[in-house]
Amino acid sequence: MSDLDNGPDPGGPDLGGPDLGGPDLDHPDLGGLFARVRACTLCAGLLPHGCRPVLRGSASARLLIVGQAPGARVHASGIPWDDPSGDRLRKWLAMDRPAFYDESRIAVVPMGLCYPGTMPKGGDYPPRPECAPLWHPPLLQALSGVRLTLLIGQYAQARYLGDRRKATMTQTVAAWRDYGPAVLPLPHPSWRNTAWLNRNPWFEAELVPVLRRRVDEALAG
Repeated sequence: MSDLDNGPDPGGPDLGGPDLGGPDLDHPDLGGLFARVRACTLCAGLLPHGCRPVLRGSASARLLIVGQAPGARVHASGIPWDDPSGDRLRKWLAMDRPAFYDESRIAVVPMGLCYPGTMPKGGDYPPRPECAPLWHPPLLQALSGVRLTLLIGQYAQARYLGDRRKATMTQTVAAWRDYGPAVLPLPHPSWRNTAWLNRNPWFEAELVPVLRRRVDEALAG
């Protein structure tokens, strides 16, 4: 993960300082670190459905998926991408569920670890800004075997591409060649982006084959 530029945290507060009980950045035990993340209640008073951090991975993982935040179905099941968005993502990857959920090979660490709730007019709220500054640094350090990172959606791209991100998500994804072999920016596979996919047929025609090849290469060996 050294290839990633830890860019700005849009709207995110500085969560440094011992008063938050922040993680030890040299934590040697990934299982213990995951347990601490899953026990996090920092945003308990701000989440309408309570805290249930959802993430997966192991030190041997070669592919890292950084998405937005769990939706209602994922919050209920505790399984990341366990919804129609996950079905579309797996289609892009040409991967079945057993392969996708093999956490010895694939890690999932969203920008917001808990379901943020649904806005009155539909669609989920943005990921909570507290998660990534607090938990991503030790998690990415512990996931030291990652060879390829998928940055899904504008929030992941804003943090990890920083000022290399283009003016829009579409432009960022279209400029995927600019970000090197270890990072690929992708649109969110939500059904709400179906119209975007229809307007941008180049994504499935040009980038999805590259995505599949790079994922296969990252997971090989």
